[in-house]
Amino acid sequence: SDGDPAVQAGVKLSASNGWYASAWGSGVSFRPDNGARSEFDLVAGWSGAVTPDWSVDVNLTRYVYPSATVDLDWTELNGTVTWRQRAWLQVGVSDNALAGGHGGTYAQLGARLPLGEQWRVEGAVGHYWLDSAQADDYLHGQLSAIWKVHGPWELRLTAHDTDGAAKRLFPGNA
Repeated sequence: SDGDPAVQAGVKLSASNGWYASAWGSGVSFRPDNGARSEFDLVAGWSGAVTPDWSVDVNLTRYVYPSATVDLDWTELNGTVTWRQRAWLQVGVSDNALAGGHGGTYAQLGARLPLGEQWRVEGAVGHYWLDSAQADDYLHGQLSAIWKVHGPWELRLTAHDTDGAAKRLFPGNA
């Protein structure tokens, strides 16, 4: 969002057998300006418990930038293993990572800590291995405070940071 706050929202529809579909959207503004003003992440997948302590999630995510003047859309296959809803490892692969025309693999390790019934904190660190023809690999981290407002509704405040390679890959955006 070019350094400005972004409004984001998401919705998820789940079936009792573990299949689900979700959509998430955010306002965006990139430098250099490529016309993109919104990002939508469309997801179809399956998730469920495999033991009392372990669960898995496998999904296909399509990243869409409808107003962009260049082709920024791309698709990623993701898998996540979660332990006791407290820690997770996610791996994603794409043959067109970040719409750059080359392959990439992403991995994220994260943890969540409940602070009572309505509050929790989450932190994660991720690494993107990109085909060297596209760009250098990069690292990022995030820390979130989440408030469960009511029922399935949550408010989340998240801070993100990246390393120098991401700042070179996304000048003015990372």
